[in-house]
Amino acid sequence: MKFIKRSFDIVCSLLLIICLSPLFAAVTLLLLIKQHRPIFFVQKRVGKNENAESVSDLECFEIYKFRTFTINSIECASKDASADEVTPIGKILRKTSIDELPQLFNILKGDMSFVGPRPLIPAEENIKRLRFEAGVYKVKPGMTGWAQVNGRDELTDEEKVRYDKEYIENMSLAFDIKILFKSVTAVLSQRGVN
Repeated sequence: MKFIKRSFDIVCSLLLIICLSPLFAAVTLLLLIKQHRPIFFVQKRVGKNENAESVSDLECFEIYKFRTFTINSIECASKDASADEVTPIGKILRKTSIDELPQLFNILKGDMSFVGPRPLIPAEENIKRLRFEAGVYKVKPGMTGWAQVNGRDELTDEEKVRYDKEYIENMSLAFDIKILFKSVTAVLSQRGVN
């Protein structure tokens, strides 16, 4: 399964980067004109840590996104951010999930997969601990996941971890494809987004 999943990630991320390059260019130009630099938001997120012996051992990687927040906004989970910290262009990018597209480069690099538990910021202590106890860090984080298509921001930490664990216990290419199709529907309907 690991080889098939990684092969799928490499081929599909590369194809999408090529196909979406005009969109990348347009968003970059728009952000340069309206928001100036930096174009990209780079943040530490908790990654795959199958050998970590405690929560304090969890290692991070740098995730890439188009910048949607003001430069001086505080680092927190997006559901905890105030509305005035999101720029006008950022609201559109977040609503359409276009801000997430630079994560295709994280997938190509091998930091992430298309499907897996969404990567947390290190400060999210409660869910980070719950995920560690549930063995969620045995797999790479994903651009989308089972929790995202079942409620996203509306879920409690416990519910998210339950969905993450359910995903890990039932991982397959067919399940990943199901989640990817449900993700498209969730993005188009804006379901579960706060």
